[in-house]
Amino acid sequence: MTDAHFFNDEPFLNHEEGSDLLGHGQYAQHVIGLLDRVRDQTETGVLALIGPWGSGKSSVLGKVARGLREARSDEGWLIAELNPWLYSDLESLMLALFSEIREAFPKDERWSEARQKIGGFGQAISPLGKVTAFFGLDSAGLIQEVSNRISGDTSASAAKHKAEEALRKAGRPVLVVMDDLDRLTPEELLVVFKLVRLVGHLPGVYYLISFDERTLLDVLQRSELVGNSETRAREFLEKIIQVRLDLPAFRERDADILVDRSLTAVLASHGLTLTPGEQQRLSEAYYRYLQARLRTPRAIKRFFGQADATLGQLTGNVDIVDFLLVTFLRTSEPRAYQLLWQHRAELTGTSIDLSTRRDERPEQRIDRWRTRLQNAGVAEQHLDDVIGLMGMLFAPLRQALGHGADPQAIALRRGIGSIDYFDRYMVFGIPDDDLPEHTFDTALQQLADGTPGAEADELLLRLRDDTQRITRRIQYKRAAGTPLPAAALLKAAAQHYGHLTAAPQALGLFTADRAMEFLAKDLLTDLAEPERPEILKIMAETPDGAVLSARTLQRVATRADADGVDHTQAAATPDWIREARSLISHEIAGHLTPAVSRPVHDLTELEITLIWARRHTEPEASRTWLNQRLDEEWAPLDLLAALLPPDRAPFPVIDYDTLQSLDALIGLEALHSRLAPLLDAPASDPITAPEEHQQRILQALREHRARNASGSS
Repeated sequence: MTDAHFFNDEPFLNHEEGSDLLGHGQYAQHVIGLLDRVRDQTETGVLALIGPWGSGKSSVLGKVARGLREARSDEGWLIAELNPWLYSDLESLMLALFSEIREAFPKDERWSEARQKIGGFGQAISPLGKVTAFFGLDSAGLIQEVSNRISGDTSASAAKHKAEEALRKAGRPVLVVMDDLDRLTPEELLVVFKLVRLVGHLPGVYYLISFDERTLLDVLQRSELVGNSETRAREFLEKIIQVRLDLPAFRERDADILVDRSLTAVLASHGLTLTPGEQQRLSEAYYRYLQARLRTPRAIKRFFGQADATLGQLTGNVDIVDFLLVTFLRTSEPRAYQLLWQHRAELTGTSIDLSTRRDERPEQRIDRWRTRLQNAGVAEQHLDDVIGLMGMLFAPLRQALGHGADPQAIALRRGIGSIDYFDRYMVFGIPDDDLPEHTFDTALQQLADGTPGAEADELLLRLRDDTQRITRRIQYKRAAGTPLPAAALLKAAAQHYGHLTAAPQALGLFTADRAMEFLAKDLLTDLAEPERPEILKIMAETPDGAVLSARTLQRVATRADADGVDHTQAAATPDWIREARSLISHEIAGHLTPAVSRPVHDLTELEITLIWARRHTEPEASRTWLNQRLDEEWAPLDLLAALLPPDRAPFPVIDYDTLQSLDALIGLEALHSRLAPLLDAPASDPITAPEEHQQRILQALREHRARNASGSS
């Protein structure tokens, strides 16, 4: 069934569909044999094929009609297919019936009399205006018909008698096939039954109708003839139908086989195969949550048709199992599916409201979702399955259900539960602000090869403008073991650092700078140690890159190695770190050269950042350089006011970490000595009192000095 046609509501009739998957072929042969037996016992009759919506009635009817046509016997069945939906009144439906019967007969001379008599009966019982439409009379023919009706024996009974004689003489039975009677209105349904039972009761004409019994009974009970009585509705049907044909049950095994073949067809049409892990996840979801809802051929075909229709450019860009589960949710519970978008942040674990729900018990979260789903129209018997299905997609719900959840694993498989991939599932494609996986991989390869390309340019542009998402996606590749062009990415990161435009995330705490720093640290560890100093030097060739280079080295150097050795201790510092520190310090010194000739208050924000960053490289050289500046041009309190921003509230202007940094940068003893006159003066002295921010700095230093003095004493 790899060539399965999903995009229609037509029955499965392909000759190439393989074995009789639904058992319909075998049952169709049974119906054909039964028709011959009915023909042997009665001149006319009504057979009803009964089954639920979507169970395959149309498929069986199609196979019966095809099997009868292929028999090609001179005495075999003729097929007339009539769609009652197209006709709103009895007259139109009668004319259509006789027109279809007339057209079912062969066109050669042998059958001309039968065709003529059937047409005559149809004309005799119908208004002239409708006759022209069905029997193709032009104006001259219409005039002749009027003349014939006036002068000849044109009574309906006479015409019917002639038609009956012609049908008996023809010797070939006609099967009139009518499908989906349960979709008619009560009035239309009674018209059809009146036609079949009375007007169309002709020798050699048999009827094979189909419907869903429960629905048809409901329709009949809305008619004036039957009234609100199921018993009367059943009795009425028994008067119309001579042979009842119940469609064989669609077994669980049959459904499973059809699902398997349909899945194979979808995967094959998009060049996909399932990994063992994907097979296990899909199998778990199917037997727990999908199987009970995929119980008819139509439901299965509709589900996989939707999957085939929307997979498209998502192939290779989403997790195929998540995609199938989301598709099932969309087709079976569309209003519940809409809730996904409404609660995107909560489901992906990125909601700013999560902090307010830390004390929420798991059962409270599940109850909240039960209420949402009930309001979305999910039936009570389906609630647990829908919540369970969503738990397979989204970590917060899975955790609330008492199962382990790994958000990183969801991101690695590009699942809908990751904020980086969620939108792909909802827009059935790659949004404009996203990069397809193929483009992403091509860009990484171009960077690795050192060859220019539009993909690499696009990736680096996104690295600047969508830093947090792109760095996460690079980290996903790294976690999955994908070889990365670490050196090229580090150079690109240094080039863009300081020019990042992405807005902060996670309540403003996770900035683009921070995301780039975390990535740079991991990429540096991916390089062999001998390669690291040269890459860090290249990164430091620009002022912004020097900041990133120094911070990256510091993050790697302060991380204890596997033996528990702290690289911040000089005796344990590896050679490559000492070399890198010297190279970066030299580059920073060059970037700070223009600052030497300017007053402190003219220092740029980047120059201040470089001064701070240099302490991570060669603290002694940084301390010497700064004290030289203080000896020659810069006032120490002005320097501190530049180094310590005034907007740290509610944090102290100088906390413990800041004090340690100042010690590494300038030296606390030297700083206290230079500021001694100001530190020793009363804080309220109008002669020595500096501006407010500087006063706060002095007061913080006084307090730290006093604590140190009391501690040492």
